[in-house]
Amino acid sequence: MSLTDSSVTEQDLAVLAEQLGRPPRGVVAIAARCACGRPLVVRTAPRLDDGTPFPTTFYLTGPEVVRAVSTLEAEGVMKEMTARLADDAELAAAYQRAHEDYLARRAELGEVPEIAGISAGGMPTRVKCLHVLVAHSLAVGPGVNPLGDEALELLRPRWSPTRCTCAGVAG
Repeated sequence: MSLTDSSVTEQDLAVLAEQLGRPPRGVVAIAARCACGRPLVVRTAPRLDDGTPFPTTFYLTGPEVVRAVSTLEAEGVMKEMTARLADDAELAAAYQRAHEDYLARRAELGEVPEIAGISAGGMPTRVKCLHVLVAHSLAVGPGVNPLGDEALELLRPRWSPTRCTCAGVAG
């Protein structure tokens, strides 16, 4: 079940600090990269160095994809997806499996009782954060998180993981 994560270099940490506007916290791996090689998604420890529980195992960092996902959120995509979960048993079951996958991948990094059973992004019953769902899909690939995959498809006119849109970086 382990991802084939790439190691985190000092250059990655510098890029992450630039992307986030602050030092990155709890980074254990780069879970997805831009076509140019810069981080897009980090895999984060379930407990930060200061002891804080952190349920967001897959954290979207690329500014261009973060902005594109924010636009989807502003367009009301989360509300529509949440409504579909209530009406589509097959989608709800697949989203439940995505939740279980997220929890299993976090458990590979350690158990944190304070967040036991809590994944991220609103899983398994609602869509609270498309950024998390997109990060999950980018990190683990298609077919695991149906709503993350769907959001990636909706992003295609604005952003794609196959082309670099990093400002000032050739890709």
